[in-house]
Amino acid sequence: MLDSLITSKTRIKLLLKFFLNSTMKAYLRGLADEFGESTNSIRLELNHLEEAGLLKAESDGNKKVYQANPEHPLFHDIRSLVLKHSGITQIIDQVVEKTGDIEKVWVKGDFAQGKDSDVVDLIILGNRINVEYFNSLIKKVENLIKRNIRYVIIPSESEAQMNCTGEKNLLIWKK
Repeated sequence: MLDSLITSKTRIKLLLKFFLNSTMKAYLRGLADEFGESTNSIRLELNHLEEAGLLKAESDGNKKVYQANPEHPLFHDIRSLVLKHSGITQIIDQVVEKTGDIEKVWVKGDFAQGKDSDVVDLIILGNRINVEYFNSLIKKVENLIKRNIRYVIIPSESEAQMNCTGEKNLLIWKK
């Protein structure tokens, strides 16, 4: 979807990186290594996004560190587009809200780190979930978003014993 609106593959990768998990911070060389692209092409796109106000930058020693700018008027709209592109909104709309007593859902793995991936990893906190029905909905959404979904269901009473918060996991839905 985004690739029909935005022709720069590098810009799409940057939008996914910074808007899937808006707390994510990154610097030029790290992005070049992660994307397997030249620093020049990434620098050009970072400059465009910073000039537009979509990214903010700060110095960290000799590195310039970038992060999404949540104060930008289009922040929520772009984040919504990125989430739709990744398929996360379809997971929430078609699976989470229709299945059992789900309290919270976290994305973990690549998506939580702002990386595009063929697999969406989820941690689901809830009770009385009809697993057969849940799996049938997951299969439908996988076909729709063209990504595999892996998940772990954890009973609600176990939440105090687990740590799903942090930079590695991103809370995407809460009842």
